[in-house]
Amino acid sequence: MSENHAAKSHQLGFSTITLITVSLIIGLGIFKTPAIIAANAGTQTIFFAAWIIGGITALCGALTYAEIGARYPVMGGFYQIFNYGYHPVVGFTVNILVLIVNAANLGVVALIGADYLSDLVFGHPSGVLFNTAMATIAVGLFYGVNLLGLKTSAQTQNFMTVLKIGLILILISTLFAGVVVEPHGYENQPVQTFTGNNTVLLLLLSLIAVSFTYGGYQQTLNFGAEAKPGPALHKGIIAGTLLAIFLYLAINYAYVQVIGFEKMKNATAIGSLLFEAWFGKVGGKVFDLAMFLSVLTYVNIILMSNPRVMCAMSEDGVLPKIFSRRHPRTGALVPGLTAYAILTIIITLIGKQIDQILSFTMFLDSIGMCTSAATLFILRRRGEGDGRVTGALAKYTPYLAAFFVLSYAMVAVAVVIQKPGAAGIGMGLLVGLGVLYFGVLRRRTHV
Repeated sequence: MSENHAAKSHQLGFSTITLITVSLIIGLGIFKTPAIIAANAGTQTIFFAAWIIGGITALCGALTYAEIGARYPVMGGFYQIFNYGYHPVVGFTVNILVLIVNAANLGVVALIGADYLSDLVFGHPSGVLFNTAMATIAVGLFYGVNLLGLKTSAQTQNFMTVLKIGLILILISTLFAGVVVEPHGYENQPVQTFTGNNTVLLLLLSLIAVSFTYGGYQQTLNFGAEAKPGPALHKGIIAGTLLAIFLYLAINYAYVQVIGFEKMKNATAIGSLLFEAWFGKVGGKVFDLAMFLSVLTYVNIILMSNPRVMCAMSEDGVLPKIFSRRHPRTGALVPGLTAYAILTIIITLIGKQIDQILSFTMFLDSIGMCTSAATLFILRRRGEGDGRVTGALAKYTPYLAAFFVLSYAMVAVAVVIQKPGAAGIGMGLLVGLGVLYFGVLRRRTHV
């Protein structure tokens, strides 16, 4: 199986797993979605409550997936745990949709990055044609990087993630600049009003985008077979998530203090506003370029992760065998990487509107998060990997996992309330893929 090849190839240590986790969580959403969340929250209290609850949920999820990864460290782990814990039909339906969700999320990040590049070149947000063209170029560039193999893509990832963290720290430091900046424009999106009786509703609506912005760490499971033996994967997931939570809370506090909560509602390019607090308009332009470059960090990690899921599915016979083929010299999963890059570009072209992609992916992502985290209970009941899980905290992990599952179930409900059509499409796809599996693929895999 692919683990044999992985053992001979570049292995990922604690620092690389930590940076991979950070880059899976921090795309460019944090530089745009806080403005949308502020518009949904209505009040500053609900705004920060959503970010804190999202952070706590993310930490619970990190501890859950860290234990899952320690118990079951395999190639394409986010697919394999469904097969082991439930039934191959669950692994197939959920992961086909997760592949689509991740491609759509990648499209969101690339489109946000194109907004910054557009502001740099034209001085204002551009249209769909420019944004989709820039997103396509970004995917194509790192498609080439990943063709060079895991070592090259991992080293590139480390460098760009450190660069991104440095940029975020500069933005956070605007708290000490002593100025207030004015937004350059606003998006034409609804702004919720707090009435005194709608606290729960506004919090749920805010948590949709918050959960989307915090998500991604679960995909670290896909590198389980390529992590160094020992606690590298387990500790790296937890450390990376903690670092991302700290950066998120700090930068949101900076947004509110430097821009003002009311002014930031639906404001465009709010990340560049913080840079202008230090360097004025010239600094804003430099930041636009830096943000477009940093989006490539997220593009690269998604292209690193998802072909590994396709490889695992190919080896199980639910995807064509070609997706498990590797380049004989670099070890790159060339057919899977190529197909996934094309899928990402297609979804970006279809999606166009960021909010539409967000609502569609968050519902499907919530389903995947709930069911995958719940496999912890199955792994524990079967005693899988008991010897690889140590520490006093392990006895509390099931309670944290239960909270995590419940939280993402509530996010799914919130998506149904806000975007019932998008949720309906997601459920329809799940049912349709289940029918496809039992009608065609079940005979092929001899289940």
